Amino acid sequence: MRTALLQSSGRPGSIAENLKVLDEAAGRAAAGGAALLVAPEMFLTGYAIGDAVGRLAEPADGDSADAIAEIATRHGLAIAYGYPERDGETVHNSAQLISADGTRLANYRKTHLFGGFERDHFTPGEQPVVQAELNGLTVGLMICYDVEFPENVRAHALAGTDLLVVPTANMHPFEIVAESMLPVRAFENQMYVAYANRVGQEGEFEFFGLSTLAGPDGIARTRAGRGEELVFADADPAFLAASREANPYLKDRRPGLYGSLA
Repeated sequence: MRTALLQSSGRPGSIAENLKVLDEAAGRAAAGGAALLVAPEMFLTGYAIGDAVGRLAEPADGDSADAIAEIATRHGLAIAYGYPERDGETVHNSAQLISADGTRLANYRKTHLFGGFERDHFTPGEQPVVQAELNGLTVGLMICYDVEFPENVRAHALAGTDLLVVPTANMHPFEIVAESMLPVRAFENQMYVAYANRVGQEGEFEFFGLSTLAGPDGIARTRAGRGEELVFADADPAFLAASREANPYLKDRRPGLYGSLA
């Protein structure tokens, strides 16, 4: 499945402008043959928006979800994007996957919050594995810091995730995550991992880009630079099946020895 990663911080604070950016990127992604477009963490509103998080948060089935469903349908591709989700008085840092026919396939709430900003504004999610079927692949959702916990990604591997989609807002000096950790996560768990990052200065944060799609062989299929960019790579189910057959990590596990990890 051809996948496009949108590396952009959009227009922080403006949902309307970010929807325009997403629409334009969806058009380019579709023209490039992509069946899935992945946008970064909190793309709908911007990340470093302070107390505006609560004001701009929307329910998973809100007006912006409807607008993105229309974009997905018009361009004929699925879209995964990050946004602040309101559920009553609670706000989550969430990611949603919408299909090419506008169906809301999956909604995930970030389980591991990073830093004081996130802990001040969001409530962590409690469901580590959220999946949907898309174009013959089992797609899992995760957000940024979540992928840095090996237990999280292993849970997806054991649940059969083929492509792990990770909207991200990672900042300097943590480039090691994109450069080294992501390919290792893909290799040790025998899956594809798509990591779409924000870019540039935003408030106190300097997002470094380096959006990556890594394969089950631990090799990056694509890697963006440090500017606004749309990059493409393929998640190949045949290659994934062959890689899983050859790689013994999941078959050679001894879960009885791991009880202390819990």
